[in-house]
Amino acid sequence: MRAEAAALLALAPTAGLPFEDDAHRRWIEYRPRPRPGVSLGALDPEGRKAAHRLLATGLRPHAFAQATVILALEEVLDREEGYRRGRHSNDYTIVVFGTPDVAGRWGWRFEGHHLSVTMTLDGDTVSPAPVFLGANPLGTWYRGRPVVRPLAPEEELGWAVLDAVPRDLLPRVVLRPAAPSDIHSGPRAAVPPVPEGVPAVELPDPARLLLDELVAVYLDRLPEDVAPAMDRDRLSFAWEGATGRTGRHYYRVQGPDLLIEYDNTADDLNHAHTVLRRPDSDFGADVLAEHRADWHAR
Repeated sequence: MRAEAAALLALAPTAGLPFEDDAHRRWIEYRPRPRPGVSLGALDPEGRKAAHRLLATGLRPHAFAQATVILALEEVLDREEGYRRGRHSNDYTIVVFGTPDVAGRWGWRFEGHHLSVTMTLDGDTVSPAPVFLGANPLGTWYRGRPVVRPLAPEEELGWAVLDAVPRDLLPRVVLRPAAPSDIHSGPRAAVPPVPEGVPAVELPDPARLLLDELVAVYLDRLPEDVAPAMDRDRLSFAWEGATGRTGRHYYRVQGPDLLIEYDNTADDLNHAHTVLRRPDSDFGADVLAEHRADWHAR
């Protein structure tokens, strides 16, 4: 990450902001809005490649593929809307906060419509969150067969967990009959408190194993040496909305310093949001707390 961030800044110095700029650093915005950083469209081909290479350091290959498909879907959505809103796959920004050196605190974010990946570093320690991946359209089809479905694992495994929940537990898993209009955490720096649902330890083995697979889908977006460790015995699962596949739906997985959300609630079930957040550690709160503790201990 240090090498790729330094290479980017050498090509695009305007991509840099001070690490202390919390108003811009503690930020997640997955809607088509203005955002800090330099856009891909403002970079030359070498600079755009440097931005993509930095993004690739924070995601495993399959998640990097998901992210690049999400960028491409911006062109598909623009066509579907008759080019009225002027969407563009180069309307994504890259920003580096601070100086990417071995001893310092710094971070970076790659962000645009339906994509926001934030990494914060202190030395060799990486704090990886939030990571938001969305898709509109959620899928493109040819004669009933999927051509592109970047969030298929997140969608299908969510349904699989719900289908494996015993009937007597469903009233506790399904919190509300109507799905929210968006993920509850939304584009906010702070994650609001939300109900928990049913603890994983109360689920029968089939549902419990599927829940483990679902959590792995989100954690495996991150490189193995970056993904946070989770106590899966302390997770819970909740659902809102339709329990049949023709209705709007939402699920949430929670645990200590973990929040996973998924919604498919708009555009005829063809518009989804997913996010991996760490309520106590987003934007590097964990590594920055350790840094302050080490400093004061000297």
